Amino acid sequence: MIKFDHASKRFPPGMDALVDVSFAVATGELVIIGGHSGAGKSTLLKLIAAIERPTGGAVLVNGQNIGSLKRSAVPYLRRNIGLVFQDQKLLFDRNAFDNVMLPLTISGFPSQEAKRRVQAALDKVGLLERQRAMPIMLSGGEQQRLAIARAVVSRPSLLLADEPTAHLDAETAADVARIFLEFHAVGVTTLIATYDNSLFPNARQLTLDHGRLR
Repeated sequence: MIKFDHASKRFPPGMDALVDVSFAVATGELVIIGGHSGAGKSTLLKLIAAIERPTGGAVLVNGQNIGSLKRSAVPYLRRNIGLVFQDQKLLFDRNAFDNVMLPLTISGFPSQEAKRRVQAALDKVGLLERQRAMPIMLSGGEQQRLAIARAVVSRPSLLLADEPTAHLDAETAADVARIFLEFHAVGVTTLIATYDNSLFPNARQLTLDHGRLR
């Protein structure tokens, strides 16, 4: 599903975020990406989602070359990708239901089908009873679970998460990790950048060190 072929990413004025990285991820795999702060974990995930483009080598996702992908094709690529950011990027002027509904609205889903999908996603992460709550009323763990519900509501085949448990207590982090494991168990290819390897003991691990795959 994913292939990095000697991929590099350099930011002006000459900072190398990733250097000559090569690996492949098969459909249905669970992979965690480790490494120190600034090692290039977030950049790697952004290349997969075409948020960034490689400056050297190639990144392929489902056979599509990210470096040569037309701007108009990027939204179609991302329809099959669920993204969970470290800072969640929730909309604080909309309730939980409407936050999860947003990707389906943009994609033009029929309203009744969209409503069923939203409620199913909220139920999966344990937030169905809080669907009318504003994000500010949710705990940190609940906000992260809401971000996961929004990422999976389109039923993507690929789930990317950037430090999804970084600011959570141990119990809440384990709860969030369990949700990712449940999605992987039903065949979703899952890549997670994390400092805490113990949350995903059976995952394949890639480790970055100053932009290089160790």
